[in-house]
Amino acid sequence: MSATLEAARSGAAAGQAMLEVKGLEAWYGESHILHGVGLEIRAGEVVTLLGRNGAGKTTTLRAIMGLVGRRSGSIRFNGRETINDRSDRIARAGIGYCPEERGIFASLTVTENLLLPPVVQPGGLELDTIYALFPNLKERANSPGTKLSGGEQQMLAIARILRTGAKLLLLDEPSEGLAPVIVQQIGRTIRELKQRGFTVLLVEQNFRFAQTVADRHYVMEHGRVVDTVANADLAASMDRLHEYLGV
Repeated sequence: MSATLEAARSGAAAGQAMLEVKGLEAWYGESHILHGVGLEIRAGEVVTLLGRNGAGKTTTLRAIMGLVGRRSGSIRFNGRETINDRSDRIARAGIGYCPEERGIFASLTVTENLLLPPVVQPGGLELDTIYALFPNLKERANSPGTKLSGGEQQMLAIARILRTGAKLLLLDEPSEGLAPVIVQQIGRTIRELKQRGFTVLLVEQNFRFAQTVADRHYVMEHGRVVDTVANADLAASMDRLHEYLGV
């Protein structure tokens, strides 16, 4: 295991906060989307943002990455304030973002897509390790993005940020629109990434999928975090989760 991933696991054991968000406000033009969002993720955790469409989940990820028109509040990554940083500096600090639309390059092969993003931090996964995690991609290594299924495109979108050395992965709706067998494979991969020391903030509407991978869940409504539930407490929290999510 690399020293970087060993340090991540040590931080998780100590309860160290990798990401701290406090009083986060965000706007698209004149539209005020986030209203005082607060959350905390410790190194080595998988944490989900749950909520209905329009709750502000995707905007929260985009605000963390500096991809909204305007934001205020505090976002601290590994103890350093990033609220005024550009998105490229945030990425170089070690945060990887996998958007809902995936954004792979359709004309490039799988391998070319994987090699395109720059390495920003030490500790990224080698190509052979990535192909071991995603055997479907190894089989399609020389295929262009246009020839990939939706599930393969999602795997590629996640896989390409693993080479960069990002320590915190922001994954937006990775299970959306995929067949159940592919959703299960994505779940196994997220659990494997956690075992390797990665930290994951996951946006999901599929609660049943989220509960198979996450340590904790933040629930969002109308641009605010309205509840937090530990995965171990789900059975006792189903009534209020049903009220929030209709699960």
